[in-house]
Amino acid sequence: MEKYVVKNITRPDATLIEEYKKLDVSTVYEAQGKIGLMNNSLKPILDKTLVCGPAVTAVCHAGDNLMIHAAIEVCKPGDVLVITTVGEGVAGMIGELIVSALIKRGVQGVIIDSGIRDVAQIRELGFPIWTRAVLSQGTTKTRGGWGNAPTVCAGASVDPGDLIMADEDGVVVVKKADFQSTLELSKQRLQKEEGTKQKIARGEISLDFYNLRPTLEKEQVVYYEDETEFKKKCLQSNELNV
Repeated sequence: MEKYVVKNITRPDATLIEEYKKLDVSTVYEAQGKIGLMNNSLKPILDKTLVCGPAVTAVCHAGDNLMIHAAIEVCKPGDVLVITTVGEGVAGMIGELIVSALIKRGVQGVIIDSGIRDVAQIRELGFPIWTRAVLSQGTTKTRGGWGNAPTVCAGASVDPGDLIMADEDGVVVVKKADFQSTLELSKQRLQKEEGTKQKIARGEISLDFYNLRPTLEKEQVVYYEDETEFKKKCLQSNELNV
């Protein structure tokens, strides 16, 4: 398969990105039908951080970061670099120097389905990364791969220019065709949640406003008035089983 780098990609409109930045990963994931969520192997190295921007992808061979260096060149301010590997590996694919270069290019953050190192220095720089591992093991720079190619990161499909949103709850991908619809559905979900908060503030309980009592009955969940009644029932059941 031909190895390549696509220099220029179509990115979402800046106004749309700013609208998404008012949201969060859980809201977007739920709003678009519980799809696009990367798995929980990826963890943030910084707390209270959100990144939201177009994906630039780097597909590397495990243990080799040549294509990350190639991807730096095609990154633009506001991008989120998504790094995946061919083959399993958790070597430290990026460290302080690469992060410094990404900051210089205006990159918002990195999503990497592999490992990183120099974590203390990266935290000092305040650069957001979601990673699968932290490991000092170094890499080579000898194997070509792909820049701005479709890929799969932590179980989620990512195309160059897709919208990446990441916070403390995880990482979600919004596909290009769904930018506007997912945004509208997310806003509707927030409005609905605001109504739910008002119900809670009034003292209403979720069993009622979600109409969950019929489900409890269907699942044959039994209520006991107190512990004495429950223990009596248990005793009777034991006597019947003797």
